[in-house]
Amino acid sequence: MNIQQLLSAPIQQAMITAGADQDVQALVRQSSKAQFGDYQANGIMAAAKKLGQNPREFAQQVLSHLDLGEMVDKLEIAGPGFINIFLNKDWLAKESLNAAFDDKLGINTHQNQTIVVDYSSPNVAKEMHVGHLRSTIIGDSVVRTLEFLGNTVIRANHVGDWGTQFGMLIAYLEKMQNDNASGMDLSDIEEFYRQAKAEFDSNAAFAETARQYVVKLQSGDTHCLTLWQKLVDITMNQCQATYDRLNVTLTQADTMGESLYNPMLQGIVDDLKNQGLAVEDNGATVVFLDEFKNKEGEPMGVIIQKNDGGFLYTTTDIAAATYRCHTLKANKAYVFTDARQSQHMQQAWLITRKGKFIPDEFELKHFTFGMMLGKDGKPFKTRTGGTVKLTDLLDEAVERATALINQKNPDLSEQEKQAVIEAVAIGAVKYADLSKNRTTDYVFDWDNMLSFEGNTAPYMQYAYTRIRSIFAKAQIDPATLDGQIMLSDDKERALAVKLLQFEEVLLTVSEDGLPHLLCQYLFELAGIFSSFYEACPILTTQEPTKTSRLLLAKLTANTLQKGLDLLGIKTVEKM
Repeated sequence: MNIQQLLSAPIQQAMITAGADQDVQALVRQSSKAQFGDYQANGIMAAAKKLGQNPREFAQQVLSHLDLGEMVDKLEIAGPGFINIFLNKDWLAKESLNAAFDDKLGINTHQNQTIVVDYSSPNVAKEMHVGHLRSTIIGDSVVRTLEFLGNTVIRANHVGDWGTQFGMLIAYLEKMQNDNASGMDLSDIEEFYRQAKAEFDSNAAFAETARQYVVKLQSGDTHCLTLWQKLVDITMNQCQATYDRLNVTLTQADTMGESLYNPMLQGIVDDLKNQGLAVEDNGATVVFLDEFKNKEGEPMGVIIQKNDGGFLYTTTDIAAATYRCHTLKANKAYVFTDARQSQHMQQAWLITRKGKFIPDEFELKHFTFGMMLGKDGKPFKTRTGGTVKLTDLLDEAVERATALINQKNPDLSEQEKQAVIEAVAIGAVKYADLSKNRTTDYVFDWDNMLSFEGNTAPYMQYAYTRIRSIFAKAQIDPATLDGQIMLSDDKERALAVKLLQFEEVLLTVSEDGLPHLLCQYLFELAGIFSSFYEACPILTTQEPTKTSRLLLAKLTANTLQKGLDLLGIKTVEKM
């Protein structure tokens, strides 16, 4: 249920009837304080100003044309022209009941678009490190939300699997007379990479051999491709183990490496040349963009092919956008990378549109994120200053969660304990990240993320199990509940309003790629339920109030569970 939409359409029509333009916006928003109603229509002042009318007088005209039926209890004009909207409690009770018996929680799940989401993007022959965490889990949360809302999502793991480094690796494997790469684990490959790079930098003959292998690889040499594929397979097998552990929905079938677009690159360069958008400059092929200026104030040149014939990341990203539009036949493409790639993506997509490789209606969205920082405010590193491997981070999370759960609840069975430890450990790492606005840097803090107080995974997971324990204590199966919801107490009403706002936050997450808003919603919902639980006895009250409150508890538990699931965080029945 999207209350904003249900209110916006009739208010917008009333504004038009009162004399506003057809494209007027009602700007219905949730109210920040209960005394201002449940929602406010904030578009009156802008419309009145355009008409040259007094905002309060125009608001009165709008109200004279507005009929919101049983949905609204009261409308009032406030301040310079806001319309405060108070929802009818009987309507809220009926809609809450509908949501309580709906496996989709009353949410419209029929968006039905095809969206490619590019996220995670590890590099072949290197282990995933903490720098891959944000792209992986933020992207996966948005993917889950898009799918829940009814979209077809194509996951695109844009793996770095092409380039000069593969010539080095293959040449070094040959040098070591070790063609059987499948016997290595990923740490071996990383060591091979370091040794190959050292050899490449110090040995001119080896460097020339490596370059020849690059040419062979790009020309489709069978032997080189076989070794290259082994390197890719070993890497992705290791990545998959990390994805599974993180409860991320990526699979190896979602791998769409840079190599996928290699056959398209020369055609893109030729096409841009033929259109007069790309020109030769010092032997390279360059697109000059008036929209970007260099230090001298001149149009910035973006290289799409080097003077040795090699292609750039920009060329690959133009190809990727083209492929996602025409081959995958998507309506939109989302890309999740850190903020340092912002200008690069802007330029690549600007060239993509200038070259008419995609139609105007194909939507491209670049969702950037900040860095994970240590408590010293610097990029998160090991004590020795090295890059933190993702698997090591998760190992430490499990160790810390084990100590915490052993202390908090030593009476759990071994099976229950292991489930709780896994859920809390992985959930804590993910939630600590997802609960922060992705556009900002955030400080990684073990103590905060594993706390059972505040906006953390353990707190949210406990809030869910606490509600489930109500039903366990009463020996009631929530699925067998039958009755009505009645909202006689203000705490009951506040809970019902919050529960019915779930769809609104999911739409924002899916459109703007901001999972922290879902975390904030769930945290607020848990707090409102806690206030309701303290003020409104459930099991000790009489029927039909008891069943009504149990239904509200059921819907709250289901909403918390679904919200955490959309964040990729597991819940448990006991903690």
